[in-house]
Formats: sequence, structure tokens, C-alpha cells
Amino acid sequence: MGEFFINRGTLVGQAAPDFKAKAYCRSWGGFQDISLSDYRGKWLVLYYYPLDFTFVCPTEITAFNDRLDEFKARDAEVLGVSIDSHHCHRAWVERGDLGDLQYPLLGDITKEISRAYGVLDEEAGFTFRATFIIDPEGKVRFAQIHDNSIGRSIDELLRNIDALQSGGLCPANWKKGEVLVASR
Repeated sequence: MGEFFINRGTLVGQAAPDFKAKAYCRSWGGFQDISLSDYRGKWLVLYYYPLDFTFVCPTEITAFNDRLDEFKARDAEVLGVSIDSHHCHRAWVERGDLGDLQYPLLGDITKEISRAYGVLDEEAGFTFRATFIIDPEGKVRFAQIHDNSIGRSIDELLRNIDALQSGGLCPANWKKGEVLVASR
């Protein structure tokens, strides 16, 4: 792996780094500028994947899409990000590799957003797989960064949103509806 500088503990509990960039979403009919403030009042699952037109990435992108209703039921939006341009995202979606993708893919061609979130592998020139859950006030409540060879678990992300929304202390392997250790 390349050089990677991050203090992994600094974002959790802090305001999420602001961003504004172009995204592509088929359901919008094209491109749109979006920013973190567009998601105020909702939970946001902001996830990074290394590159368009790769092997593991489409499995994750479509897995999020297949479960999008479950995120929306939790008042959560999903936003995918890579260092590719919004034009590249459109080409990939329009080619049909991602099915009927119903959420936006944000282009970070300048890599500024990836740097702000501490997920850019400078030597490789693209990001690690990373996931952030941002609460309705814009605070990072969950961060996960891992090797690019491992795809994410959508079940685990949904469980983490449930835990964050529970209002309590959740023991290991806790699932929605189970007893909490204590209320916060």
C-alpha cells in the first residue's frame, strides 16, 4: 500500500468535512451540484470506493441500490464517491453495469474531498474503501476504512444506523428490537 496519513479517530464525533461537487444520478436525468448541506436533517451514508469500471466496486454499488428502501426507511440517504469524474460515473451507469442505479455518485476528480475525509492513498492515487455515517446535524457518527480487496456488508451498515438511532448503548451483535445495555 502507498503512503496513507490519517488520524482515524479525528472525524468520529466531529462535524463532517463540507463538500460541494458534481454528481451523476440517473433519476435526476443528469448532473447536479451537491453539497453536504443538502443532506441536513437526514442520515447520510457516505461511502468511498476506489475507481469506476473495476471488479469489487460494482458489487457494492448495486448492493446499496438493492437495499436503498431499507436506508430510506431509516431516513438515510446514500452517496457513493470516487476520484473519477461525474462524466465517468455517467458513462458507467449508462453502460448498464450498475443496473437501475437510484442514488448519486459524486465525482472527486480533484481528490480534495477524499483528502478531507482522510481516505486517499496518495501513492496509489485513489481511495481506500471507506464508509461514514453522518447524522442529521452533520456530525460523523461512524467511520470505517479498510483494504480495497474487501467489499462492505450492507447488513452491518444498516445495523449500525439502527444502533446509532436507538438512543441507547448497544452490546456486541445487537440488532434492532433487542434489549439495550442502557439508555444514553
